[in-house]
Amino acid sequence: MQSEIRKKLLDAFTNSQDSYLSGQYIAELIGCSRTAVWKHIEELRKEGFELEAVRKKGYRIIKTPEKITADEIRLGLETSFIGRNIHYEETVDSTQKIAHGLASEGVPEGTVVLAEEQLLGKGRMNRKWHSPKFTGVWMSLILRPNIPLTRSPQLTLLTAVAIVQAIEEVTELKPEIKWPNDILIQGKKITGILTELQAEADRIHSIIIGIGINVNQQGVDFPEELRETATSLFIEAGGIISRAGLIRSIFKHFEKLYMLYLEQGFLPVKLLWESYAVSIGKNLKARTLTDVIEGKALGITDDGVLKIEDQTGTIHHVYSADIEL
Repeated sequence: MQSEIRKKLLDAFTNSQDSYLSGQYIAELIGCSRTAVWKHIEELRKEGFELEAVRKKGYRIIKTPEKITADEIRLGLETSFIGRNIHYEETVDSTQKIAHGLASEGVPEGTVVLAEEQLLGKGRMNRKWHSPKFTGVWMSLILRPNIPLTRSPQLTLLTAVAIVQAIEEVTELKPEIKWPNDILIQGKKITGILTELQAEADRIHSIIIGIGINVNQQGVDFPEELRETATSLFIEAGGIISRAGLIRSIFKHFEKLYMLYLEQGFLPVKLLWESYAVSIGKNLKARTLTDVIEGKALGITDDGVLKIEDQTGTIHHVYSADIEL
């Protein structure tokens, strides 16, 4: 009940477009007393929101907290279900692990697990993902699409497109995608995506998409071994980026693409993905679990599989690999 009241309150501030909301208006909107409104306003202040209160005008939010909170993300959120249910914790071992548990409990589609810090964050092939506190976006998104099991990798590519569109929206940067799940700026990695399933042989119960984005790290925040290959939006844009604003933008673009995908299939996403791909038309080396394939990247199939043409003209279909440009 309290969370529903908080959602209504934040939606009201979102729709107010920086104008004042009277205590009476808020009380009527969320169905509580003026005293209860004051208590909710005080709770927002404790979370780090700065609210201005003017006699005979009401309240307005003038500054949001530096820490990401579920309430700050809801303030200005433009989605109908993605990110509407947020499970927030300051420090976790892994958002993926928590998301798996919540998905098994039947939480609604679009639920997000969000943390300020991961102690055991992981990427593909169980590689460690460096997730320092208060600097990046570390989250997992729970989906329940009615699609065949074989199409699930397409959602990794869809997620990459949504993140690129969001970065373009909130910065002036031009990210590129390296198949299948890395987002690069100036050749350095800024984002990783990890897609995991809860499924039976013939049915998907849930898809859990882990997202790690380097946002406000400075160079010294990266371990020595990552400084040549990783970067952050702060480093590339030359200034602090609103993490909550970036998250809201990701949710907005993801929901639009996801609904398009469910209605029209993978083709619209494929075309967008290829427009952002760094590897198309370039020579690369693909290291699979059993082989190394060298050749020219031709693009991806209608199923999202990478096509590489080797020196003999043979076209290889690569389902999973590490890519070196």
